[in-house]
Amino acid sequence: MKKILVLEDDETIRMGLCYILKTKGYEPVPAENIAAARELFHGCSLCLLDVMLPDGSGVDLCKEIRQCSNVPVIFLTCVDDSTRISRALDIGGDDYVIKPFDSAVLLSRINAALRRSGQTENSILDELELTAIERELLGYFRLNRGRVLTREQILSRLWDSRGEFVGDNTLSVRINRLRAKLEKAGTDGRIVTVKGVGYKWEV
Repeated sequence: MKKILVLEDDETIRMGLCYILKTKGYEPVPAENIAAARELFHGCSLCLLDVMLPDGSGVDLCKEIRQCSNVPVIFLTCVDDSTRISRALDIGGDDYVIKPFDSAVLLSRINAALRRSGQTENSILDELELTAIERELLGYFRLNRGRVLTREQILSRLWDSRGEFVGDNTLSVRINRLRAKLEKAGTDGRIVTVKGVGYKWEV
């Protein structure tokens, strides 16, 4: 089940968004402010970010996210201002939805963003027989498509997400096994070694 961050300070809207997402098979991850969202976006397949929040701007948070992740970001804004919207998209946002919004339109935008990032419901994450850590590895690579991930970043991600110790040698073995499964399945994407740095996902 794909996790979607829901950053919205209005409790009624936040609860409504979470309900809509649950009915469509997503797992909402609610956050009422930027401080909470900053800790929760890791592991999410998409981020819904309100623009104006008590402790800052969703646009600024998007800028932070883009420093370490390519996860799709959709802005929720009540201001239909082309200048502000352009800035939000230029800084790394994938789309925006004007409040009040139609739930069907929002879901269409979410699905489109997930498709563009290669995260469809029939993705290889669902089709391949992978171990829990292999799924976490593949999901992490796909969320950061084209971005070089250091071994330290990957090890930290696996430790944080599963609470299991994964050593450097073990990481090499797991990546090689994942590569073999991907090649056997004939998937479009592949894990590329960046010598002396780490790995990246290429399609």
